[in-house]
Amino acid sequence: MLKIEVILGENDVMAISEGLKAVGIGGLTVSKVRGRGKKPGPEIHASKGSEIFVPQFNDKYRLEVIISDTKEDEVVSIIKENARVGKIFISQILRAIDISTDAEGEKTI
Repeated sequence: MLKIEVILGENDVMAISEGLKAVGIGGLTVSKVRGRGKKPGPEIHASKGSEIFVPQFNDKYRLEVIISDTKEDEVVSIIKENARVGKIFISQILRAIDISTDAEGEKTI
């Protein structure tokens, strides 16, 4: 099993979610987070435009999905097609347990 974590600089969540649903991936966790990337965020003009403020952190979206190893390329492709800006991180999941059913492994997803 793999954990795909995506950090999006823009709100492309619904397009990605619909793409994943179309290939049978239902479980998706979405969080609105704040963070900083390599490039500074857009300037904010305050006080009727006389003051310029560059925020330290900007709004971002984090998506997390657990998938079987066989769906990795398909999921990455869907994310790349539907997102404009961001990063994809892929990690191995060593063990997964469903608390209510005691199922383990890929049965949990």
